[in-house]
Amino acid sequence: MGDTGTGKNALSLHVLVADDDFFMQRLATILLNSLGHTGVVVDDGEKALAALAKRRFDLVLMDIMMPNMDGLQALASLRKQEQVNGRHQRVIMVTGHAEPTDRARLSAAGADGYVSKPLEIDALERELRRVMSWHPHE
Repeated sequence: MGDTGTGKNALSLHVLVADDDFFMQRLATILLNSLGHTGVVVDDGEKALAALAKRRFDLVLMDIMMPNMDGLQALASLRKQEQVNGRHQRVIMVTGHAEPTDRARLSAAGADGYVSKPLEIDALERELRRVMSWHPHE
């Protein structure tokens, strides 16, 4: 597997961005594009699950706090579906209320990774690399 950043041997990821904030949607897609990845945007957990039912994504970048169905509810539903279908969708959770215990709490909830808002390109790239190397690209 190549790097997840830009470059000759880069792995271009197709990422589902689930966030209800327009600014964060734009920021996430701009950062992903600058790293050589593509992004599709939805604004709540229900729409994220619907998008995942229709097509495959390499990774989901999911905000914790969204209307209708929040990110943790969507993650729990996704992990429950995976017990039936045998697949594993990589999910990086995103939160604006970063706490020291977030990584352990989100990992226990089934998240593969975690980044805090506001998104920063270096932190996002590090977490993308870590999560994609932890789970070999399928």
